Amino acid sequence: MKEKQLVFSKWIEGNGPEAETVISSRVRIARNIREIPFPYLASDAQTRRVQEKVAKAAASQKDAFRQFSFKPMENLGALEKELLVEKHLISPYLARESQHGALLLRRDEAVSIMINEEDHLRIQVILPGLQLEEALQEAERYDDLMEAELDYAFDESYGYLTCCPTNVGTGLRASVMLHLPALIMTGQANRLFGALSQVGLAVRGLYGEGTEIIGNLVQISNQITLGQSEEEIVRNLLGVTRQVIEQEQAARQALLNENRARIADRAWRSLGQLKYAQLMSSQEAMQLLSDVRLGYDLGLLKGVDRKLLNKMLVVISPACLQILAGKELGPEERDMERPERLKKLMEQYKESV
Repeated sequence: MKEKQLVFSKWIEGNGPEAETVISSRVRIARNIREIPFPYLASDAQTRRVQEKVAKAAASQKDAFRQFSFKPMENLGALEKELLVEKHLISPYLARESQHGALLLRRDEAVSIMINEEDHLRIQVILPGLQLEEALQEAERYDDLMEAELDYAFDESYGYLTCCPTNVGTGLRASVMLHLPALIMTGQANRLFGALSQVGLAVRGLYGEGTEIIGNLVQISNQITLGQSEEEIVRNLLGVTRQVIEQEQAARQALLNENRARIADRAWRSLGQLKYAQLMSSQEAMQLLSDVRLGYDLGLLKGVDRKLLNKMLVVISPACLQILAGKELGPEERDMERPERLKKLMEQYKESV
């Protein structure tokens, strides 16, 4: 697979509202088919039946799904599946544990429909910048298309029924991926994250639940799906996100006023390491990219843009590195391969501008 295809996804474009702070906006809707057990209780025959039903539902609406490809997980190699995780298109569970899992993926990779994940369907839309409402509209569009063909499990009192009780109701999870270097550097982040948990929001790392915050990238998502409409969930997260953006921008301005030379020096040094290092761990690369992104967003550094930096986030990941190398690599080999791939990416960028 060519590098251009590997590092392509709609969210990587790096544009959209509030792109200085918001990497991406994501909406995911969980749905199940009536009278078929949840995937973890279903038999082989039943999970295959779910896969067939969803494929048939998409095939019956050719115009709406013309740009989608159907990818059974069993037909993909381990690294191909991990790359989909690294690009935030599927969950680790679908890649590693799902029985008869599959994926419907739109050509621009903004829409992915996971089949036989924790639920029968998980319809996901991921867009660049702060576009939660737009992501919800797109997710609801494909939800309606699927519901026209499939008999969803629905209860008049509880709403849509899901495997995990925390998803019952709307079945909606909305999240934003934020770059918050100034709040973290100035020691304000822990207080903020504590306040977010008090209003029903979860704070996680780059790859969601169970992952730590690395490279100052923070995912904020709703925890409550019952008793609120989809629009209310998104509106609440949108309002909180705008407040977080304001606090981050204020902290950045304070850093700029007090330590302009130091922040600029840190950004340029980090860019130099990305260009000339011989060994680089994934965690180190994430921090360097954060420093460079902050320098760029503050107007202190040139020679990069957000699209390039987002591509780098994918390229430094283990599966992407190994696919580009054409072979499996151990941890130390990946640490050697990582700076080489970053250099090539920056050289290509210089040639294109």
